[in-house]
Amino acid sequence: MSAVDVLRTPEERFAGLPGYPFEPRYTTLPDGLRMHYVDEGPADAEVVLLLHGQPTWSYLYRTMVARLAQQGLRAVAPDLIGFGRSDKPVDRTAYSVQAHVDWLGQFVGLVGLSDLTLVVQDWGGPIGLGVLSAQPGLVRRVVAANTVLHTADPALAGRLEWPCHAGPDGTITVAQMLLDYQRITQELTPFRPSLFVQGATEWEVSDAVLAAYDAPFPGETFCAGPRQLPLLMGLTPSSECARLNHRTMRALAAFDAPFLTAFSDGDPATRGWAEVLQEHVPGAAGQRHVTVEGAGHFLQEDGGIPLADVVARFVGDSTPPA
Repeated sequence: MSAVDVLRTPEERFAGLPGYPFEPRYTTLPDGLRMHYVDEGPADAEVVLLLHGQPTWSYLYRTMVARLAQQGLRAVAPDLIGFGRSDKPVDRTAYSVQAHVDWLGQFVGLVGLSDLTLVVQDWGGPIGLGVLSAQPGLVRRVVAANTVLHTADPALAGRLEWPCHAGPDGTITVAQMLLDYQRITQELTPFRPSLFVQGATEWEVSDAVLAAYDAPFPGETFCAGPRQLPLLMGLTPSSECARLNHRTMRALAAFDAPFLTAFSDGDPATRGWAEVLQEHVPGAAGQRHVTVEGAGHFLQEDGGIPLADVVARFVGDSTPPA
């Protein structure tokens, strides 16, 4: 892509962000897009890949990155294309669920990551688990936290607090809150991720931290990625997202490596999915699944230390002795 088509947020926007002292690292994808990531902890340690969703970026994982590194793990937290310090195509048609899966898969290969512990939240689930589906053997274990894999499958009827499923007569049942969320992401001007973060956390977030969430988006032209992603949710069975999530669910039905759910107790948007995944994934059987108490949708913000400790314990418990 040419420089006209892609924007990079000025580096000064990221100066002095609270709790985010990490050295920026970059890799260039085959299409020329530059992807940013945080990489902390011993280089030869177990790799924990931390995947954010919409409208956040790797800043969401700052507390967990530091905690995991302290516990001897290698914490890698990329910014999805269109988010954070990563490049931002200005044309909204550049973004699709498959494109995000492809970009992330390329990133993993270029950085040389393998035997991953995959931690997914929000859109990190469809994208990260989409890579799991596309690259068998890449992922050693999974922690799913406040994420969904919308397929609009009729079997989801009655399973979710925010329903999204097809009916036998061709109708679709979708929670009004899901549709309202889509609408707000398009209507909000200027686009401010901080409003969504504060609205979906249980604890008061400081003004300085909220400003850090807004830092990657100094103007509307930088916002194509977070504007577009909510429109790509798999709310009907024929949507690209639903079809890709069906593929992922088939892969998960054969995934017998350790799979842990760590959902919060304060997120109606994802409530019900922990149980769906526990029943669906063979590797979830017998695991000590966790409910993170006192946390909202962005549980990394409300409970980053407890969640990091859950991840570290899970890695330790499921690593064979040397």
